[in-house]
Amino acid sequence: MNATPARFSALFLLPLALAGCRRHDFPQYQANDREYAYVTNGASNTVTVLDVVNVSLDREVPVGQNPVAVMASPTRNEVYVVNQGAPGGQGSVSVMNAERNAVTATIPVHRQPVSIDLVGDLAYVANSGSNTVSVLDMKARREIAVIGTGEQPSAALASPDGRALVVANRQGNSVTVIDPATRQVRAVFEGCPGAADVAILPDSSKAFAACSGGHQIMSIALARAGQPDRLEALLDVGRGPLHLALKPDGGELFVSNSRSGSISEVYSNVDDVAGAYMMGDEPVRGLVSADNSLLYVANFKSQDVIVYAIDDGKRAGSIHVGDGPSAMALSSAGHLLFVVDSGSSDVAVVRTAARSLFTLLPTGRGPNAIAIKAFKVQ
Repeated sequence: MNATPARFSALFLLPLALAGCRRHDFPQYQANDREYAYVTNGASNTVTVLDVVNVSLDREVPVGQNPVAVMASPTRNEVYVVNQGAPGGQGSVSVMNAERNAVTATIPVHRQPVSIDLVGDLAYVANSGSNTVSVLDMKARREIAVIGTGEQPSAALASPDGRALVVANRQGNSVTVIDPATRQVRAVFEGCPGAADVAILPDSSKAFAACSGGHQIMSIALARAGQPDRLEALLDVGRGPLHLALKPDGGELFVSNSRSGSISEVYSNVDDVAGAYMMGDEPVRGLVSADNSLLYVANFKSQDVIVYAIDDGKRAGSIHVGDGPSAMALSSAGHLLFVVDSGSSDVAVVRTAARSLFTLLPTGRGPNAIAIKAFKVQ
């Protein structure tokens, strides 16, 4: 690891100092409860596994070359890691058994995979170097189809009802909508420069895409009741919209404007931009709490996470974390926020009740994504 002895001393002493403070803020776990955070380390070709129950480092697991994305299965005790592979080479998806925290299978995909999404037993992997989406049967551990997209797909997201797959094509400056049943492209929407991220409403009625090369997001009404997919609006937000954070209830969408230092709040049902709020230096990621009340914003160049109170419409605090905060995830109970610090190669563990740093846990080199999996052992 790249931490100094002094830093390790601080890492171990901080939890001890805080162990007796307000323990009622923490859930009461049962003996068979397990919960882990999985952090992909792009420069180490590993995944760091953090024990959420004990707030400690569990292990570091070798995966494929240059892991860049990770997702936990909602139905199996499995975690899926997207490995980009060598430049110009073939990528892969590593399957990790969450009960043993070990890799049990590797599924080849195509060049430079960058994202993964799941619907039932099927996974959709965006291959940015191949201009395709791989369809994987996660039960059989194999690729069963390849679907052409626009140039350099950066994200592929399936609608909750499973009737649409929406792909943001960064180099193609477009959004592709695919019918998962037929695996055919059913619509392409141009005019989204640097299409970078996708969000879909819980009722599957509408999709949004962040146009990171400009200052807009695209709103698309998804096909239903005989109506085709159609472009609803291009909404003006800040410069460099990079990430979309949707409230769990679908009512509002928050856009991280990386080059404006702000977030834009969008009323998703009516395509109305409510306003913009200054956050920090290069906000790159937003995360909404399960109760729809708080938005956490990671500022890549500010070494802090801003807490925004949604109902009040104002900043509610700032939490100093490590260098280069980027990806974030909340524990299943919502009592801890895990912030991946890509510059300092660690994870800041934040107590959400106190809105304060609890401890720092080391990772491998170049951490870039995180997912959390909670389950019970039998």
